[in-house]
Amino acid sequence: MPSIDEVYKEISDTMKIGKVEKYGPEDLPAGPGLESAKEIIVVEGRADIINLMRCGIFNTVALEGAKVPESIKKLTKEKTATALLDGDRGGDLILKELQQVTSVKFVGRAPRGKEIEECNCKEITEALEAKLPINEAAKPPKKPEPPPQVTVEVPEPISHAAKALLGTLEAVLLNEKFELIERLPVSQLAEKLQQVSGVDTVVFDGIITQRIVDIAGEKNIRRIVASRISEAVKPALNVELITFQDAIVQA
Repeated sequence: MPSIDEVYKEISDTMKIGKVEKYGPEDLPAGPGLESAKEIIVVEGRADIINLMRCGIFNTVALEGAKVPESIKKLTKEKTATALLDGDRGGDLILKELQQVTSVKFVGRAPRGKEIEECNCKEITEALEAKLPINEAAKPPKKPEPPPQVTVEVPEPISHAAKALLGTLEAVLLNEKFELIERLPVSQLAEKLQQVSGVDTVVFDGIITQRIVDIAGEKNIRRIVASRISEAVKPALNVELITFQDAIVQA
């Protein structure tokens, strides 16, 4: 709990910054500098007004609801208006309404998930400095473009082997000339790789696991081609990992 001295200090500080006034026939909460200012800030509620006054900003007026009062519509035609809105869904909805029925020119937002009344002075200043023209602020954020798909060209014998192995749960071991060393069940692959030498490429109908990659790295196997790659795999620098989907059959 704050001490008596702290309570008195807070009351004293609040008295120094002035009190929230009323504006228009709707008695909207407003800062004492609203009437004389050429540029104004429109916020959502009375608590926002108080917080901005603590930060030395007095040219403010509050909507006090989702529906835009007539006084705000008139005021934004007469003065250059910036809306300073919460960083939540409520702020998103009010932004759409302001865009449709007012002459607000700019929009600043609190950090996502935060309300203006909760922001410190630094966050409020940053929100105002980062304000956007209302038409830009009202646009939905651009979805990140998916990374371009990279298709991996592989030699024709490997592409053909991949197609032939689909659905078989089998593996083939190929030397650097793409000649068959051995064909075996996928269940025996890890053990076999530790025993044989001269393997350049492994093609199998299964999932590339970390164990397979580690063995391939130790045995200097250059390429592994399989139906898919486990998300937990950390690729080895000297082993190329390719999925069946990425393989291109050469004409």
